[in-house]
Amino acid sequence: MKPLIFSLLKKCTKKIVLSSKMKLRHNITERTIFYGSVWIEDRTIVAVGTDEELFKQFQPRIAEAETVDATGKTVTPGLVDPHTHLVYAGSRENEFAMRLNGATYMEIMNAGGGIHATTKTTREATDEELFTASKKRLDQFLLHGVTTVEAKSGYGLTLEHELKQLIVAKKLHETHPVDVVRTFMGAHAVPTEFKDNPDEFVRIVVEKMIPKVSELALAEFNDVFCERGVFTPEQAKVILEAGKAYGLTPKIHADEIEPYGGAELAAEVGAISADHLLCASDEGIQKMAEKGVIAVLLPGTAFFLMTKAANGRKMIDAGVPVALSTDCNPGSSPTVSLPFIMNLGCLHMGMTPEEVITAATINAAHAIRRGHEIGSIEVGKKADITIFNVPNYMQLIYHYGMNHTDTVIKNGRIVVAKGQLCY
Repeated sequence: MKPLIFSLLKKCTKKIVLSSKMKLRHNITERTIFYGSVWIEDRTIVAVGTDEELFKQFQPRIAEAETVDATGKTVTPGLVDPHTHLVYAGSRENEFAMRLNGATYMEIMNAGGGIHATTKTTREATDEELFTASKKRLDQFLLHGVTTVEAKSGYGLTLEHELKQLIVAKKLHETHPVDVVRTFMGAHAVPTEFKDNPDEFVRIVVEKMIPKVSELALAEFNDVFCERGVFTPEQAKVILEAGKAYGLTPKIHADEIEPYGGAELAAEVGAISADHLLCASDEGIQKMAEKGVIAVLLPGTAFFLMTKAANGRKMIDAGVPVALSTDCNPGSSPTVSLPFIMNLGCLHMGMTPEEVITAATINAAHAIRRGHEIGSIEVGKKADITIFNVPNYMQLIYHYGMNHTDTVIKNGRIVVAKGQLCY
């Protein structure tokens, strides 16, 4: 593979280089390089600096390198989405009209819609159908500048169908340019067949599902929906501790609908992240800060459900590292546009443009235990790069609802060029 260098001796190019140790309280303007270049070899970032510096360093080899012209554009780390429900079948647009007429998320779910509706269509889908539908979504993530996603199961709710989702996610990881990090979420909802005996379903998750997922090495994280009417904090703790015993790192859907102790539980069990957090208590936020739990915030979900978003400003000021995600799913956040989520982070959660870029790159990488290899443009890291067709990062955030992705480089290979897939 030829070396790859971009923005060499071109003008008006800005590159944002985020340190792997950043936790949102740093200012990325201090890490922005004007007239910058990056030298890539063997899928790895070899050098980062100004055009002049890299020209001097690599002058004898420039003629042999493939060059990407980023003149007038903004170069960032490849975006990272740390919370998606990528693998599913079906759609739930009928619920949109129900919500517009006043039905709540939990009312729809308790009436057999929501997660239960998607569980039905996902169980009925063949492996091939599930793979094809999910690949289309993954292509769209890539076209929006995302180079790594986390993907949860949770629309099977039986051992057979949870494994089916995770196997499809694994196949996508193996065959698609985007890296797919897998999370087991058998405890996404209590199946209708166990609605009168949820503790029995918890037992099945703990004694049947988690051991098999671990045996087959299909996931590295274990998630649970801790919410009134779904899983109690006590049940969630049992599930998360069981996952830890099998080597699965805890994550948690926490305090989305009401304060329910989810943030506190995340700190107690040593979760790598607590997600949603619209209604997290001040005590829970402080405990997360003390334990270093990353808050993965999902403003698209609040936007689509027409509720108030999580208070990102409060969490950052309290010392909690914040990441952003689409929460891509068929019911409460049917989007793949992480750049739009970054817009919402500023408009609805009190975050600055610098903070939302950090939240969608290095902090998101840390939320899926990838901060050592992706999420920043640093020597030695994987060459995951996104080039946006805007002259500065402020315009990336300012122009909301637009896809400015021009070029995506994944593992040192160009996979999107001029806004089109080319892998």
